[in-house]
Amino acid sequence: MTGLQDKLTPAQVEEFGRELDEIRQRIVADLGQADVDYIHNVIKTQRALEVTGRGLLFAGFFPPAWVAGVAALSVAKILDNMEIGHNVMHGQYDWTRDPALSSQKFEWDNVAPAENWRHSHNYMHHTYTNILDKDRDIGYGVLRMDPAQKWNPYYLGNPVYAVALAFMFQWGVMLHDLEFDRIVKGERKWSDNKEVGLKMLKKAGRQVGKDYVLFPLLTGPLAPLTFLGNATANLTRNLWAFSIIFCGHFPADVESFTEEETENESRGQWYLRQILGSANITGGKLFHVMTGNLSHQIEHHLFPDIPARRYPEIAGEVRAICEKYGLPYNTGPLHKQLFSVAKKIVKLAMPWNGAPRTPATVESDKTLRAA
Repeated sequence: MTGLQDKLTPAQVEEFGRELDEIRQRIVADLGQADVDYIHNVIKTQRALEVTGRGLLFAGFFPPAWVAGVAALSVAKILDNMEIGHNVMHGQYDWTRDPALSSQKFEWDNVAPAENWRHSHNYMHHTYTNILDKDRDIGYGVLRMDPAQKWNPYYLGNPVYAVALAFMFQWGVMLHDLEFDRIVKGERKWSDNKEVGLKMLKKAGRQVGKDYVLFPLLTGPLAPLTFLGNATANLTRNLWAFSIIFCGHFPADVESFTEEETENESRGQWYLRQILGSANITGGKLFHVMTGNLSHQIEHHLFPDIPARRYPEIAGEVRAICEKYGLPYNTGPLHKQLFSVAKKIVKLAMPWNGAPRTPATVESDKTLRAA
């Protein structure tokens, strides 16, 4: 980690953590019917948009109907994955005891099986956020997204891989769990993927069958147009999800950490790592809903199991706490954050942009090694 932790004494780190815990406790105590009504309304809206979109594709021979159908279906898929699926599977609504909102039972409109995703994302990513060689979301095993990642000629294709991942993002998320990079390194065997792979095949088969066989066939002679419409909706969702997720994790100044730096970290130090390793995106209310409120990635990483609709109301408090302790609060409009991510992807494709991480500043104070 950088020398940022030198600005905080052990007592300050403890107080910093206590202040964030107070925010969490206050929100948890306030959860109630308004939160339930909100997520149910979003689900109703998503379903209505999907029915409308698929219905309009039955009139796909009329160009305006096809465009409107694709638009409605695209928004439905975005809402399903971002504001509903991602947040429900985080356990944000488990407190309701509603089976339809159970993190363990929910399945989303995505080729990535929910069970696999819950392990790789909820556990691995949110536990080991931005820890090199532990958080496999750093580059998704495909990209070089940190200068501490050892360069090799493969990374000259960084920009090409990024574009491909953006277009095929749901497939990238699914294949992420196969851990190809570890297989190449000899750290994992193909046989270790049998159970995970079977789940992928089953889920991907259902998704492909639904979007590219069943619904096109239902529209009879319009099947090619329906096929194209579903593909366009999936592409739109992929590009949107990639953009929002990468802007929340990889703009300039977002930090990564070593295992040594994060060893035996306290609650306050864990909070500090989440803030230094995340970035927000500014925008209006509708924009935040369409991102699943992952435009408040900092707040999400601090409190991943609190309903995301609550992030906007606490963002100001979190930012004030960061300012109080002299910590960065990385935020900006989508175009700025996206440009920053693109610049980093291109920059890290080159061999001269890289430097090994050293925990020198950490060694000076063992009590802050995880800050």
